[in-house]
Amino acid sequence: MAVSRKLLLLTSWLALAGTPSLASAAEFYTEDLRIPMVEAGPQGLEAFLVRPAGTKRYPLALLSHGSPRDFDDRATMSAHKYYGIALEYARRGFAALIVMRRGYGTSAGGRIDSVGGCAKAAYLPAAAVAVADLRAAIDAMARRADVTTTGMIAAGHSAGGLATVALTAQAPAGLVAAISFAGGRGSRDDDDVCNPDGLVQAFANFGKTSRVPMLWVYASNDLFFGPDLARRFYDGFRSSGGNAKFVAAPPYGDDGHYLYSVAGRPQWTPLVDAFLRERGLGREILSAPDPLPPPGHFSDAALAEFARYLASTTPHKAFAVSPNGGYGWRSGRNTVEDALRESLAACMKWSPTCTLYAVDDQLAGPAQKASTDQGSRAR
Repeated sequence: MAVSRKLLLLTSWLALAGTPSLASAAEFYTEDLRIPMVEAGPQGLEAFLVRPAGTKRYPLALLSHGSPRDFDDRATMSAHKYYGIALEYARRGFAALIVMRRGYGTSAGGRIDSVGGCAKAAYLPAAAVAVADLRAAIDAMARRADVTTTGMIAAGHSAGGLATVALTAQAPAGLVAAISFAGGRGSRDDDDVCNPDGLVQAFANFGKTSRVPMLWVYASNDLFFGPDLARRFYDGFRSSGGNAKFVAAPPYGDDGHYLYSVAGRPQWTPLVDAFLRERGLGREILSAPDPLPPPGHFSDAALAEFARYLASTTPHKAFAVSPNGGYGWRSGRNTVEDALRESLAACMKWSPTCTLYAVDDQLAGPAQKASTDQGSRAR
């Protein structure tokens, strides 16, 4: 059954029916949503939005994920896992949208973006699929009251970097800058890329029509797309007319392909900031969410567990406590309701009375208390 191109009804964890309100206003607003797209089926594309908590319209930062070497790993991917990266763009005044393209996470599509056999891997048709998904996300965001696509940027990693380059070749109105971290596709093992000449030619083709200013970043120890191949991508793109600045970043960890990560933020965020300033897009950087104070009655072991909760950058999460020092927490849940329910259930294994102490990056309200009847315990 075809779906309307209008925005689907979206639900926010800040306005959950039947869920008690949080204690204080958030510095950042988050929202789970589905991007309407006929080709993606009735459920559309999985997506997650992070933006400052103000009331104005924020320019879109469209974020694109990579593609794992093992096809089966696509099903385990989630927009929530990119929260830490999206937060960095939100801190810089953008409405950061992580959209899972067709065939990834809970976005239907199977192998729609397959490049075919390795020896003759065809990258242009696969990139066209990715661009269609990104354009669907842009169309959806353009209809929102809290997001503007005027002055928007796009950023992607690995296959998402290739998709971002391809997007600039058919640049939508309002796209003013783009960033590719370790952009490419077709890596099947360390320093082993399917049809590398075809991939270089794909970048050259994109360069023929791409004029959006871009930043390209490749770490010198990238095991997916090594320095020599990355330079070939860039030379092909630039020689065809593409507008990009190439940064050969220092080695990162055991595999520089993962420089663009939460752990790698100290290395890549200064590169992004310099690029945005050069484009006149630099803004005051908002502080990260304040660390939550730990419960006052906790033992050292419980405090260590609360520190683990704070360190988890995958929403949705919740932490429940009991008066006798018991606790339970869960993170990485599909919905905030799941996180609330499961953290309370974990706490109630140790105590008949538990309340929610924290939900995502917020302190929970005092009224969030678990029922002690048997039905509640069994949920």
